[in-house]
Amino acid sequence: MKNFSTKDMVFTALFAAIFCILAPFSIPIGEVPVSVTNFLIYITIYAIGWKKATVSYIIYLLLGFVGLPVFAGFTGGISKLVSPTGGYLVGFIFTSVISGLIIEKFNYKRIPNIIGMIIGLAITYIFGTAWLAFGMGRTFMEALAVGVLPFLIFDFGKIIIVAIIGPELQKLMKKVA
Repeated sequence: MKNFSTKDMVFTALFAAIFCILAPFSIPIGEVPVSVTNFLIYITIYAIGWKKATVSYIIYLLLGFVGLPVFAGFTGGISKLVSPTGGYLVGFIFTSVISGLIIEKFNYKRIPNIIGMIIGLAITYIFGTAWLAFGMGRTFMEALAVGVLPFLIFDFGKIIIVAIIGPELQKLMKKVA
């Protein structure tokens, strides 16, 4: 990245570490666990911007793919990528980029931010559900029933929480960063 300062690298690494520490905690409610990953992505977008947030998330993914137990349920390894739920892990890259672009485009205004986070998440849902359907030999609708529907309330709750605390976090980060 052009003009990626030492400070940018430190914050990017810090948020990658936060992903590694918090993302393994999950609630297993079926074939796909409830995790805080998308919440962390949104928070990171507010804290350090979408580009650095995306790099932080990719660093986290790479650390998990080489075997560190940083994914939901304290799992890791390349097998997670090729597992039925691997599409959600990859799909969250789209969440970071798309949500971040919309959030920054609308200058961190609450309603457009919520819409941006929903759009980013919807793309991850589509990508992850298609991957889940293929990986489990199910129809798209069957995969949607196990990979998306149980999570809608949790995910919309996370979006609302971030829309409330995100702008305050952004102000705080501008003072420290």
